[in-house]
Amino acid sequence: MGPGDGPVTLAQAKALAQATRPRPKGAKAALADASPATIGVVRKKAALLRRQENQRRVEEYTATLEIMKKRGATKSATKPKASGKSTGAKARPAAKAPPKVVTRPLQVLAEGDSWFEYPALFFGGGVIPRLEDRLGVPILNLAKAGDEVRYMLGVEERKLLIQQLANGCPAGGPWDVVLFSGGGNDIVDNPMALWIRDFNAATSPAGHLKQDRFDAALALVRAGYEDLIALRDDLSPGTHLVFHAYDFAIPDNRGICHLGPWLRPTFNLKGFPADRVKSTAVVKVMLQQFAAMLQSLAVTPGVTFINGQGTLAPQVSSWHNELHPARAGFTAFAELFYQKLKALFPTQVL
Repeated sequence: MGPGDGPVTLAQAKALAQATRPRPKGAKAALADASPATIGVVRKKAALLRRQENQRRVEEYTATLEIMKKRGATKSATKPKASGKSTGAKARPAAKAPPKVVTRPLQVLAEGDSWFEYPALFFGGGVIPRLEDRLGVPILNLAKAGDEVRYMLGVEERKLLIQQLANGCPAGGPWDVVLFSGGGNDIVDNPMALWIRDFNAATSPAGHLKQDRFDAALALVRAGYEDLIALRDDLSPGTHLVFHAYDFAIPDNRGICHLGPWLRPTFNLKGFPADRVKSTAVVKVMLQQFAAMLQSLAVTPGVTFINGQGTLAPQVSSWHNELHPARAGFTAFAELFYQKLKALFPTQVL
């Protein structure tokens, strides 16, 4: 076996894939300003750009994973600890343990929202790029910031999921696991005003929810998850599904990139105090109910739920804005996913 034939790290495989993969022909990235005359053209261009971006990701993922499947996947060896007695003599380094090599790298598809697809210009993005580095294998990430479950399992995006589950991994074989992040965007922002009551100091956090209305919102989210499970059962029954709950967001009125805030405006409208204590407690109740809904789905065979609630310290500095963790928070959630995947697929995770 020559020097160019041995196992490769994820970084090495990506570099080789980039060197051999032809540059995709994409549409111009700049979109014209919307106006009554151009809005249709702008929307078509945006949709085209999204399809081309997905295609680019598929091609890059396929080329990278094919290399790792052919040559074996490994990680950079860690530095060995020095051994020897402290006698003043120079300690001899311990013999290097051979790096672990996986001949069948884990095949992972991700679909979801901004927790999976956070802008890379902010400390390297969200959960998926961090998890990818931790696993040492590529992840086909089709997530889109701002996406909602009702759209992910609506007509257009459902077709994409059907295609991925039916055809399997583009590098060959079925998907081992699909990671799914969705529901947060379905229960925040403007619609929150429909199920948050006017502030009353004598009312409990749960009492500030119009529970029947919030139940209806959660039911729509649940329907999307149930349909995803059904699609998996029909098209790729051996593929494992992994869901997660969001941590307890703080309505501190911070958005990002001219988007948001998503929480505080409703609480301002409903007369909540500015100190955030009462409003944060209401958000916690909402997210606990969301987590309970996902937990109830995890009784289905081949479905795993990661409840990361309580991972982040309950303080503003834990968050980049109202809905998204800061760097350390995304890293902590990526570690939760890594440990769960390692337990589920011990022979395929480095």
